[in-house]
Amino acid sequence: MAAPSQASNVVICGGGIMGASIAYFLSERGVPSTVIERSQVAAAASGKAGGFLARGWGSGCTSQLHEVSYDLHEKLAKELGVEGYRKLPTLSVQGGKRSSVVEKAVSSGKAPSWLDGAVAKASLMDDATAQTNPLELTTKLMDAAVKKGAKVLHGKVEGVRMEGGTVSAVVVDGADVPTDCMVVAMGPWSCMAEDWFPALTLPMEGVRSTSIVFKTDHDVDPFALFCGEDANGCHLEVYPRNSNEVYMCGIGGSKYLQNAELKAISPEEITADPSRVAAASRSFGAMSSLGAKAPDVTQACMRPCPPDAMPYMGRIPGASNAFLAAGHNCWGILWGPVTGLAMSELILDGKAKCVDLAPFDPSRFCKDAKGGRGRKQ
Repeated sequence: MAAPSQASNVVICGGGIMGASIAYFLSERGVPSTVIERSQVAAAASGKAGGFLARGWGSGCTSQLHEVSYDLHEKLAKELGVEGYRKLPTLSVQGGKRSSVVEKAVSSGKAPSWLDGAVAKASLMDDATAQTNPLELTTKLMDAAVKKGAKVLHGKVEGVRMEGGTVSAVVVDGADVPTDCMVVAMGPWSCMAEDWFPALTLPMEGVRSTSIVFKTDHDVDPFALFCGEDANGCHLEVYPRNSNEVYMCGIGGSKYLQNAELKAISPEEITADPSRVAAASRSFGAMSSLGAKAPDVTQACMRPCPPDAMPYMGRIPGASNAFLAAGHNCWGILWGPVTGLAMSELILDGKAKCVDLAPFDPSRFCKDAKGGRGRKQ
């Protein structure tokens, strides 16, 4: 266990759910931070994700992340007034010729009334799930941190200044921002850190995923849907929100970028694939009258995925005061709160107490790490 830190000038690189959550939990301990964000808070995946929450869907070492963070979401929703948070059941759905089983499920309230099209199957998958609005949550976490002294500085992180094995400043748009502790939390673009820290090897795959949103003028029954793959190449995940919107992903056609490609592309260049928007619209339109019109929002984000599909959370090798929190793949929103809490504990106490971070060590793919470059997916 490392000695507790006396950090008082923490710089967090990235204004998504991870950066906002870390800033929030540091501020709860009386430690303000400066969050560096090149665009705006929740500008990338944290503002375009579905927000699905499942306590029991983890496995192995990720079970702790699911369980602790699921509970934190409910607590934070109450404390911060997150209106988009609510519990809801999740159904397994398969499109096809409408069946009497589906009719019965709808009429008995065990399936949503808006599932009124060609649906062959609709059965309970999990009744202990929930959802949040990622944009709202990320924004409220950051706002709460700012109220307690945190700052958001807009600019592009270009590197670090090192004095021995210590980061003394973060370079932002050519200017030095002094720090006694830094955290890299830039989603897939966190792979840039391997250019700043010679001892760090950080393989990252960016998964470009398209999503769409249909807006309505009335309440939408709260059921999350996980749909089987269909003839359009979609395996839709459908999340109705209490803002009278229906969000969906699982559209298919994802594109995969490796480190060099990620470093060469900006978040603003991540746009929706029109062919997949059309495919998803056909799929949802067949199952629900809510999809009779064109989607109101078409967008895309880049999900960060390490080779072993586990996040990076911990100290950056070769630097005494640098930390990393990235690579959370499709569970970024769910794991956001526990990441913030665990990283704040690691920074201030020398060790995370809420969960065991050992499996997520950022050094696990470094060339001199035990076991070589780490296991492959």
